Amino acid sequence: MKNRRRSFLKKLAAGAAVAGLLPLSNKASAGEVQLKGALIHHVFFWLKEPNNEAHKKQLVKALNDLLKVETIKLSHIGFPAGTESRDVVDHSYTVSYMTMFDDQAGQDIYQVHPLHVKFVEENSHLWEKVIVYDSVDV
Repeated sequence: MKNRRRSFLKKLAAGAAVAGLLPLSNKASAGEVQLKGALIHHVFFWLKEPNNEAHKKQLVKALNDLLKVETIKLSHIGFPAGTESRDVVDHSYTVSYMTMFDDQAGQDIYQVHPLHVKFVEENSHLWEKVIVYDSVDV
């Protein structure tokens, strides 16, 4: 009975989470999607060996593991897009990592979380440069 209840609660929580993301569907306009109070944490990594596929895979796997931090609400891991080269577009990074937190407190917890500490300890040898952009709504 406990396992059924636990399973039901997990499914209920997952359904609620998905329902909360419905405004982010392709049919929602920018004005309909509000991130009030949220903190966006965007990290760009330049690997020491940007063409080393094993290092890229290691970093991406480690970033996916890092997404287990409970205060992360949304995430995106990506590579430079093949968009037009312009003076204002920087394609020089190797991997980008974007997370969203409900607020500053959630990001503060993330920064000292054991998974974040472990991530830095075990992977910092891979990169030569990291730039972080944190933003909150206006």
